Amino acid sequence: MNLRVGVLGAGSWGTTVASLASHNRRTLLWARRDGLADEINREHTNRRYLPEFRLPEDLVATDSIEEAVRGADVVVVGVPSHGVRAVLAEAARSIRPWVPVISLAKGLEEGSHLRMTQVIADVLPGHPAGVLTGPNLAREIMSGYAAASVIAMDDATIVCEIQDVFRSGLFRVYTNHDVVGCEIGGALKNVIAIACGMGDGMGVGDNTRAAVLTRGLAELTRLGVAMGGEEKTLAGLAGMGDLVATCTSRQSRNRHVGEELGKGKKISQIIAEMHMVAEGVKTSGVVMELAERHQIEMPIAREVHGAIHRGRTARQAYRGLIRRRAGSENEPG
Repeated sequence: MNLRVGVLGAGSWGTTVASLASHNRRTLLWARRDGLADEINREHTNRRYLPEFRLPEDLVATDSIEEAVRGADVVVVGVPSHGVRAVLAEAARSIRPWVPVISLAKGLEEGSHLRMTQVIADVLPGHPAGVLTGPNLAREIMSGYAAASVIAMDDATIVCEIQDVFRSGLFRVYTNHDVVGCEIGGALKNVIAIACGMGDGMGVGDNTRAAVLTRGLAELTRLGVAMGGEEKTLAGLAGMGDLVATCTSRQSRNRHVGEELGKGKKISQIIAEMHMVAEGVKTSGVVMELAERHQIEMPIAREVHGAIHRGRTARQAYRGLIRRRAGSENEPG
């Protein structure tokens, strides 16, 4: 099928996904920032978010959400989680009925605790909702390095059709029916990445990083399963794979936030110096509320939340984890 794709959001990941889709289908990218759509169309660049790359000439941009969605057979939402609801509300005026909507955001909505596919269902009832997620660092994919992702939807027929929209060259796309597990893995790994970054900022060793990463995987798995996700999903690309990439790569925004906290900077200063969103900052609060609701022990996530929202230093956070009594590895804690 010659599906037409509308991508909402021209940040680094939205632009990357639009570039991938443009190899396979006619793709229109909505750019909010003044002048960016014109830059993409004239110069085939996005200097703010992907400064070292030339974009496909087949990729067309617009500064109108209406234009981006009114003819689309698939709509992809590539804005940060806190902006998804507002963007969808604007798109709702022009989107055709029953068009699938795919989220790229790896976060949870503050206040409602909703996953992004639930936000889609809330704002656009009747539209099949899905998520594209995995260990996907935008600059590596734009450089042509091999990578793998997962697209998750409830409808097996639709997900297989959309799978072909995104896979391109060395970018492999797998399907999954476990929407909950894929979304929870993508959101929670950002919180654990902040913890790993704090350790790196303080100069801890590889052993410490490995311990935080592994115990962090146990935490996100416990909460993910409690919320209805599947353990095997959280051991796959959407869970462990994304966690490893985000916790270890210097391209990771969330790891960067943690590293700067580890060096002694205040969270307000770190955020002010960034021009891209680190989802784990806002997600950490939602995660702690969900952990309390589901009665799940999440000591690493709690210490990250303390460092971001309670004024604790990274050193105090790590000291709190070290002093915690170690029980059985297969039990919470």
